[in-house]
Amino acid sequence: MTSQEQMESNPTIEDANAEPTLAARSEPGPSNKVGAPNLSHIKAIYFDLDDTLCSYWEASKFALFRAFELHGPQGFPAQEMIKHWASAFRSFGPSLKQTGWYPVYLKSGEPTRTEQMRLALLEIGIVDQDRAQRLSAAYADERDKALRLFEETKSVLEKLHGRYPLGLVTNGPADVQRQEIETLELTHYFDNIFIEGEMGEGKPNPTVFARASEAVNTGPEHLLFVGNSYVHDVKPALDAGWHAVWVRRPTDVPPSATGPETAPHGSPAPDAVICDLSDLLPMLGI
Repeated sequence: MTSQEQMESNPTIEDANAEPTLAARSEPGPSNKVGAPNLSHIKAIYFDLDDTLCSYWEASKFALFRAFELHGPQGFPAQEMIKHWASAFRSFGPSLKQTGWYPVYLKSGEPTRTEQMRLALLEIGIVDQDRAQRLSAAYADERDKALRLFEETKSVLEKLHGRYPLGLVTNGPADVQRQEIETLELTHYFDNIFIEGEMGEGKPNPTVFARASEAVNTGPEHLLFVGNSYVHDVKPALDAGWHAVWVRRPTDVPPSATGPETAPHGSPAPDAVICDLSDLLPMLGI
């Protein structure tokens, strides 16, 4: 059975409570602007990677299930362990950038990935560093094998490639993000690739968007950012004077969340909200 077939045959993974950095589910986000916007004046386009071009969280959920199925402690079903992992993620992840873990995380995903597994085991009273390392390695391997581009991604990139300078701006460890880009065979589409782990800073830091703008020597009014996160992609792009399109998909839900990200009430609206990258093309006059 292939990884894709295994993903489709797996039982639904129950999500834990909402990750605290997401807006309250009752808060309305910005609505799409009336009609399709005219983005024919755009001169360069930057994309986010995870859950914009590829289905990251679906691959992650599958990989967590497989890792705990293969190496989880006896007597604790994979579904239950995923909830403990999500709890560890909520307590460890949001503050990571303010701790000594961050410089380590920038270079390699392994130490913090293993630490989250250690914390998940600790929630059930198990101290087992060797098991945490086995779980971490299995999770990374299964996630990479399960990673898939969205159906329309390559077609859209092929239509845009050569018409515009294209860039990729993605958060995450240097080694993990480079591996994803290689696995998905995306390198040749992009003139500029900016990775948090390689820059030492990530979105929503405004210097990231200034760096991307400088790389294409284009004013912000002619730049478009396409991403799945309002907080990390859309809002900082708008703040920098760029245009922004928010990609929202039903699969874009972390194991630590109960639903997709929403924008805080009163937030500035993106130029458009889409659920398929193909919707970009007519906005650009293609």
